[in-house]
Amino acid sequence: MTVGEVYDYLDSIAPFSLQQSYDNSGICAGSRDIAVTKVLTALDITHDVVDEAERLGCELVLSHHPVIFRPIRVASLEDPAVRLAAAGKAAICAHTSFDSAEGGMNDLLAKKLGLTVKEVLCYDEGKPMGYICGTEKPLTDRELAALCKEKLGCTVVRFTPGEGDISLVGICSGSGGSLLGSAKAKGCGALITGDCKHSDFVTARNRKFCLIDAGHFHTENIFHEDLAERLKEQFPDLEVIRSEAFTDPAEYIV
Repeated sequence: MTVGEVYDYLDSIAPFSLQQSYDNSGICAGSRDIAVTKVLTALDITHDVVDEAERLGCELVLSHHPVIFRPIRVASLEDPAVRLAAAGKAAICAHTSFDSAEGGMNDLLAKKLGLTVKEVLCYDEGKPMGYICGTEKPLTDRELAALCKEKLGCTVVRFTPGEGDISLVGICSGSGGSLLGSAKAKGCGALITGDCKHSDFVTARNRKFCLIDAGHFHTENIFHEDLAERLKEQFPDLEVIRSEAFTDPAEYIV
């Protein structure tokens, strides 16, 4: 079993060609030839995750967010990617490629929230971004926000009030506040996403539109839960471990 075989499987279910031009999905540390018996899955590769991989004897770490997103100017062990490479370990990162793939991140988000996918929300660089979904029954803005908190395990959910009950919802995992206009133009009563700016909330308030910020972490931490199960099914002899070291990097006072 090699890193290359795992990479090829991921490429078959969420082609790396779907990534956005600014992205750095793929093998970010190590090489295709590294032998793999154990893989660790996580949303992000932090020093805690590298420590965990070393402790558990994992040769490969599979994450959503790229461990190298901006160029590394100095190869220092203060960087998790350099630590992995120096230890002879590998990292595969499936970021916007997994976001845009059919059966990928936004499908997982819709399923987690009990929403029915109807169509793609919009396209960027010719690649799909998010979905328009139907609710099981009409919900108020507050009920929809509470649903996100319950199903995604959010500590805090921020939202703006909309008009009337909501039965059509836009979703975009991670950071999708900029898609507010697309969601409203397509008849959605709300947009569920994360990382919304103050200006996004102001715009939503002015338009009497329900914008729900359920957090970047909580709308995407579903990634490694699903992928760990897929890898176990595809590679029965591969030990797949979900990271316990990576949790929400923020702490809250509520």
